[in-house]
Amino acid sequence: MSTSPQHPAPACPSPFGEAELRGAAEKLWEAVSCGDEYAAYGVVLGARSAGADDESLLLDVIGTVQRKVGEEWAANRMSVAMEHAATAVNDRMIAALAARHAPDPALGRPERVTREDGPGRITVACVDGEWHALPARLLAEVLRLRGWHVDYLGAQVPTPHLIGHVHRTGPDAVALSSSLATRLPAAHAAVTACQAVGVPVLVGGAAFCDDGRYARLLGADAWAPDGRAAADLLARSPLKPPLAGHQPVDDLPHLVDQEYTMVRRDSGRLVKAALAGLEDRFPAMRSYTERQRQHTAEDLGHIVDFLVAALYMDCEQLFTRFLTWTAGILTARGVPAVSLTPALDVLETELKEFPRAGRLINHARQALNGSAVPAARSGSGVLR
Repeated sequence: MSTSPQHPAPACPSPFGEAELRGAAEKLWEAVSCGDEYAAYGVVLGARSAGADDESLLLDVIGTVQRKVGEEWAANRMSVAMEHAATAVNDRMIAALAARHAPDPALGRPERVTREDGPGRITVACVDGEWHALPARLLAEVLRLRGWHVDYLGAQVPTPHLIGHVHRTGPDAVALSSSLATRLPAAHAAVTACQAVGVPVLVGGAAFCDDGRYARLLGADAWAPDGRAAADLLARSPLKPPLAGHQPVDDLPHLVDQEYTMVRRDSGRLVKAALAGLEDRFPAMRSYTERQRQHTAEDLGHIVDFLVAALYMDCEQLFTRFLTWTAGILTARGVPAVSLTPALDVLETELKEFPRAGRLINHARQALNGSAVPAARSGSGVLR
């Protein structure tokens, strides 16, 4: 069940205030944007020595810089390689902070931590197919700082393996992260599977929308907009054990019409048909280079993937938000966003027997035709 957590004021305000944190974030950005790992160490560890607390460094400095990395990529001011290099430096900054809290090897670590020993044990993982692991990593380290026994499983964890881990370790809760809405069906499978073995699930990440609406639709036990809010929510009260007998179709009864299943199964053919049809409806494409055609095919694949996810959730806004976001991304790269409308026309023709798909496509087309192309920003799409 989704909640709207409050952020209580810290009991002991850090001597390293907001202005100092913003300054540290700006210096860290300068370091990671050119891949200077040693300069980044100097910024993060220097701020810690100057009085910054680790949670603020994780969320307000490293997290802030990571969001800027995504924004710079979206605006075409940072290549994929530069983005990955910057993310890798940030990941090592998290590791540097975490290493300072490693337990004394001589004391060992209890196999099973209960609420009598501390807040409890929690598994933090990304859903199957989700490679954007840094948000989950930040949450895992914040929870460790707050006393949780954390099992961090990293990126793209297949649900059967997640459940195997849950059976073996018996956590009090599972925290699932996903950035891409195309992973929502996988997230739903993971939430339902965890609940079936009696473990409640907290979800977070851009995939679940800014207000957590998709977390509610998928029947998650809790949602939080960011790592600090998630830790606060878990600190206020433990998540209640889920009810038994919950099935995916209980959350999304529209799935009985089989549109999602059939369109998903036909997605490869739809991409090929859209590519062929687009050449007829968008003459400029006939002079595309092979590389441009490959990019176009990849973009069409993403459009079909998001259409499939929108069918799963039966949500017009999910598909429309992706199309308008894509228009901004294409424009930032000098690609005419006007090509999106004929691509939707081809898909509508191919899917004329599917009324829900037709409704989703029409909604997106009206949005593209009725508004200015938004500025490119990160957080709602895919990487090219």
